Amino acid sequence: MAASVFKAALLSRFNFPSSKYWFRVNMNTLTLVAVFALGVMFTCIVSIMTLYIQKEISFMEVDRTKEDLIANRRKILEKSQKFVMVPGESQLSVGDTELSVDPAAYLSPAAETSKKKNKDANTLEALGALHAAVEMQKSGKHSKALKLFSHALALDPEHPDILNHYGEFLEETERNLLDADYHYSRALTFSPNHMRALENHQRTSPIVDELDNSLLKRIDQKRDDLLNTPDSSSGLRRIKKEAYFQYIYHTLGIEGNTMTLAQTRTIVETRMAVGGKSIMEHNEVLGLDAALKYINSTLVHRIGAITFEDILEIHRRVLGFVDLFEGGRLRSTQVFVGNHIPPGPSEVQLLMKDFVRWLNSAESLSQHPIRFAALAHYKLVYIHPFSDGNGRTSRLLMNLILMQSGYPPVIIRKQDRAKYYDYLQQANEGDVRPFIRFIAHCAEQTLDVYLWATTEHRTSIAELAQEDDGKTIIVDQQNCCMGG
Repeated sequence: MAASVFKAALLSRFNFPSSKYWFRVNMNTLTLVAVFALGVMFTCIVSIMTLYIQKEISFMEVDRTKEDLIANRRKILEKSQKFVMVPGESQLSVGDTELSVDPAAYLSPAAETSKKKNKDANTLEALGALHAAVEMQKSGKHSKALKLFSHALALDPEHPDILNHYGEFLEETERNLLDADYHYSRALTFSPNHMRALENHQRTSPIVDELDNSLLKRIDQKRDDLLNTPDSSSGLRRIKKEAYFQYIYHTLGIEGNTMTLAQTRTIVETRMAVGGKSIMEHNEVLGLDAALKYINSTLVHRIGAITFEDILEIHRRVLGFVDLFEGGRLRSTQVFVGNHIPPGPSEVQLLMKDFVRWLNSAESLSQHPIRFAALAHYKLVYIHPFSDGNGRTSRLLMNLILMQSGYPPVIIRKQDRAKYYDYLQQANEGDVRPFIRFIAHCAEQTLDVYLWATTEHRTSIAELAQEDDGKTIIVDQQNCCMGG
């Protein structure tokens, strides 16, 4: 009661309004303040949403630009016939996945027009030479016809009519079914619906397959004859030792090493330097010697799959004396090999996994050892997984497969370097059969040398290698023979 009286007296004395009265008096002001606050909040929200939408739109434009760039790049890469997986036996014309581009894509319109005119002029001249060659062939002037065919192919090596006619010339005049079938197949590569080339290929292909199978059977027979040679044969021991030096000499000679056979033997035997040769050439000999000994002592007689680590270990020894950092490591940069642009470094790891999977698949192991070894060689050198030493590693892998099947290590002579690279290029262009055939002939040649060395009273001498003086050197060395 006292509190109520005191409150009433205080309000009347100081004129304090009641809360209800105060709200009624200031209602308009409060409404204006609330509306203003809501307006400010709405404005802030709209501003934030506008900034967010603008940011999203800019991101979408960037993504769209990236997609356009990727699409344009894919168009360029399609022109270079890109192929990202490990090449198969029937499809081997491939390019780079990342960095292979067609320079024609960057030509100005005037330059592109000029290039097209030149190509058209070359095609017209090539067709004229083809017509003249056919007339010469009909007239029986085969020598002139051959020159005209060669001229037409040089002007336009991808014209299906020229390829087909030249194949027919080789088949009818030269009786060369293998080369004829190759040109028919090449004509179909550029024109799959070329009826005449298709008919010719269907006719010659079974005959060529039969010839290839006969070659492989003949090689198998020679391998069996060599396997029947007793291990105690002194001739066998000598040729194994000689073949060891010959292999190092030839496989490095293919890569440009200038060591002679005698110098190569001296370095391997004595570890002494020879005058006039670079340190790198010495180290290449020592590295290949180390890789061969690793294969002989570890991999040849091992039962089981060939692993990715095995390939790395071979390469680590190949480059062990040349480049310690790169030895046994996959490349991290793009490399260029003549007309071939290997896959980009970002793809090498995946391609090598696919390659090792193929290497140990039932389908691969069921093939003839020479065909299997040649394909393994080509596939690995196509991927080009290392910055250096790919050819040496590929040839070592090929010989590992062959030695596990009872063949001696195949020697590709340095004198056949041009043929070797030509057949690899033909494989890149879509037909791996000539390369397999080349490896088969090298295997037969190597077997002939082994059989000659282990057979008494031979009347003819098989040639394994020649120095500049035309002599083959046979030497003795302990604990260095391949497969022995």
